[in-house]
Parts: sequence; structure tokens; C-alpha cells
Amino acid sequence: MIMATQIKIKNVSEGFQSIISNGKHSILGDEPIASKGTDLGFSPSELLLGGLAMCKVGTIRYIARQKGLEIGEVNAVLSQEVKREPDGLKTHINVAIQIDGNISLEQKKELLKQADACYIHRQILGNWEIEHAIDL
Repeated sequence: MIMATQIKIKNVSEGFQSIISNGKHSILGDEPIASKGTDLGFSPSELLLGGLAMCKVGTIRYIARQKGLEIGEVNAVLSQEVKREPDGLKTHINVAIQIDGNISLEQKKELLKQADACYIHRQILGNWEIEHAIDL
């Protein structure tokens, strides 16, 4: 099944501020001051990491509910390091997830394994075909 997702961006003249909308919700994106932005919103890299983190913790919550596991808060910290290499950019993402609740070590390991199989993780590792920009 193909899932169509559409995001619209309205760029404003201050820094690199962009109003990012899916038609129902909006957030502000920007670049840090060091990149000549105004630092009033998430950077593109932060938005990407945020989507991955949200998918991982949501997957943990979903699987825990399916299995009837009693968990409390699920918190994640993701960080990335990007290096320029002769064949392109190399990105390393560190993922740390804390699951509170009355679960065994084996159950926690299974939930973490499921987090690594979330759809955004699989999508990022999959084959991407990004078309060249066209004039609207």
C-alpha cells in the first residue's frame, strides 16, 4: 500500500524561517544563528531526528499495548554526527531510549528491537528516489 504524505512550506523573509504544514498542523522551521538563521524553529536535521525518535517511541508504546505490558514514560535522545567523505556524506545516529515500567529485561530488549524496526527507521534505510525540484 502506498501512503501519500504531503508537506507544504511557506518561507518567510526572516532568516530561513519556514512555516511547515501538513494541512492540519503547522510548526516553524529555521536554521541556527551560526548558519545565518534566526534559530526560532527546528532545523531540517532536527526535524528528521524528531520524526525518527517519535516513530521509535510510538512503536514501543504500540507494541507494549498489544502485548498488555505496563509501561510508563518512554523517552528517547537521538543525536547525529555527519562527516563529509569522498563518496558523499556519512551520517551516524546515536539512539538511546528509556522505558519506564514494570517489565522484564527481555521484554525491554524486545521493545527496543521493535523500535529499530519502526517504519521511519526502515524508510530511512530503504531506497529513496527524490525527484528534482520543479517550478510551481
